[in-house]
Amino acid sequence: MKENTHPDYREVVFLDVQTGKKIITRSTIGTRETIDIDGKTYPLFKCDVTSDSHPFYTGAQTRIVETGRVEKFRARFARTAGAAKPGAGA
Repeated sequence: MKENTHPDYREVVFLDVQTGKKIITRSTIGTRETIDIDGKTYPLFKCDVTSDSHPFYTGAQTRIVETGRVEKFRARFARTAGAAKPGAGA
């Protein structure tokens, strides 16, 4: 392979800042921070959200927003349905 063509593919630690879970995998991501794990130094990338902390994957997703939308629709539909009574138009 040619030199200076491909990015540096190495082991990197991805840290979920919400849960503190560390995932060691290979990546080309550029990082400034490092972390020592079991006597070895790895580049560190801090993630705001991973599958361990995202509400969709953890089951903590709330349905409040959807319920509010449905209730708004029903209230609006009830007003329009009440205004147009059957037999009033023809």
